Amino acid sequence: MPYFDAASAAPLHPVARQALLAALDEGWADPARLHREGRRARLLLDTAREAAAEAVGCRPDELSFTSSGTRAVHSGISGALAGRRRVGRHLAVSAVEHSSVLHSAADHESRGGTVTEVPVDRSGAVDPAAYGAALREDTALACLQSANHEVGTVQPVAEVAGLCREAGVPLLVDAAQSLGLEPVPGGWSLLAASAHKWGGPAGVGLLAVRKGVRFAVQGPADERESGRAAGFEDIPAIVAAAASLRAVRAEAAAESARLSALVDRIRSRVPVLVPDVEVVGDPVRRLPHLVTFSCLYVDGETLLHELDRAGFSVSSGSSCTSSTLTPSHVLKAMGVLSEGNVRVSLPMGTTEEDVERFLDVLPGAVAGVREKLGAPAPAAPVAAPAASLVVDALGRRCPIPVIELAKVIGEVPVGGTVTVLSDDEAARLDIPAWCAMREQEYVGEEPADRGSAYVVRRLS
Repeated sequence: MPYFDAASAAPLHPVARQALLAALDEGWADPARLHREGRRARLLLDTAREAAAEAVGCRPDELSFTSSGTRAVHSGISGALAGRRRVGRHLAVSAVEHSSVLHSAADHESRGGTVTEVPVDRSGAVDPAAYGAALREDTALACLQSANHEVGTVQPVAEVAGLCREAGVPLLVDAAQSLGLEPVPGGWSLLAASAHKWGGPAGVGLLAVRKGVRFAVQGPADERESGRAAGFEDIPAIVAAAASLRAVRAEAAAESARLSALVDRIRSRVPVLVPDVEVVGDPVRRLPHLVTFSCLYVDGETLLHELDRAGFSVSSGSSCTSSTLTPSHVLKAMGVLSEGNVRVSLPMGTTEEDVERFLDVLPGAVAGVREKLGAPAPAAPVAAPAASLVVDALGRRCPIPVIELAKVIGEVPVGGTVTVLSDDEAARLDIPAWCAMREQEYVGEEPADRGSAYVVRRLS
């Protein structure tokens, strides 16, 4: 069964498995002890740290192992903010950061700090000038991911790092999605990553803090990992993480080129094979293995189940695949269609045959979901169209409000309007996106007794 969700968790790399099994026999003792077993464990830990530091591009004594990438982000942000509290309590982040960064930002705000979210363009990238303008005299820390986890867009880290350096603001880079594929551009002050994203075991994160960066560990003190990660180190998992990072980076140049060609095939053929599809994310400045697209008139959860039954494991940022029933914050910040969203992220070793079979299966899966939901066929002309119509989609979730809009848009004359009443948060994103795809005019949102009224003018 082809697994196409490597951006969530990559399959365990064979080198990681071998290193893990070997370290279980050699690295079980306390590396803080001076006896033979402890010294052996310490040697394994130090060797793993040196290998990981080389891949990150930092000194070994600047790198700590944490219990996860999320813990690395939380510790990095809280420590840097605390270390620079005399400068101020302002935090700058991009609007498309991983939830671990945004949760840290929300926690900081709840404690009296201030946060600026730098917007992104429709491709998901920040404008370095806009990011630089968000830096203030009281900015204690800036955060920018190396590449986006949902749409694959690579961020201008080097440019933003230069602006942060000029402003005297440390930059934390979340490199979880890219570290296994390529070095992170220099200029960063703190870096966080997660082993299970590159084929290492889950439960190992990396936090690098450059010498000279003011950093104050929060919470009870601990003598391990420079005080930045409390508790006994999982040495077998750390050894496996470092070994697999070195292995995937050695393979990355050739494998990235191969996977990028497969992703280009998906990006170009999906809009041809499936009507009413928007491929999102930067087509050039992107991760080599990841592609995301959204399908009009499709329930994302149902589509994922259909693809799963056909033998393909993929992910989605659609609101209808979330317990919160709100669209992905990344897709929302980009202003792109969220309904029927599919994220394909290819693990190393993915074959052309797997991709071709996915492209064979996808059109039928999408068509089946659309048929179940009653998606519209091309509208027949009407003799005397009404100047305006109101569609009541209250209480109905994505993608039904957009489907109902598409069904009736042909019933008003060119210049006429359709008003969609909806209390689904996703409609605020998906109706304007539909208008852009179908070349209709999105007039705007108006208040309603329940939910909101979204007004669309027919242009063609």
